[in-house]
Amino acid sequence: MANVNGIIDPPIDDLLEKVDSKYALVIFASQRARQINDYYTDLHDGNLFDNVGPLVDSSVDDKPLSIALHEVVEGKLTMTKRDPEVAA
Repeated sequence: MANVNGIIDPPIDDLLEKVDSKYALVIFASQRARQINDYYTDLHDGNLFDNVGPLVDSSVDDKPLSIALHEVVEGKLTMTKRDPEVAA
């Protein structure tokens, strides 16, 4: 049987040390997971220059959200707050 870590790897406590709140973590990780998913789609289509691929070692079986969470816990990504005036 394969060693499946699931949602417990990386531990939530380690993730929360890297961000301000669990809500910010959800938004941040989901946005990065979307970028990773777009990267794999572009890779399949032969376009390699629009998105950044995984920044950590991963296999084809890893889900984009799991990859994004590993990137956060390993310090490969840092979250910065947006200026509300610039975002508008």
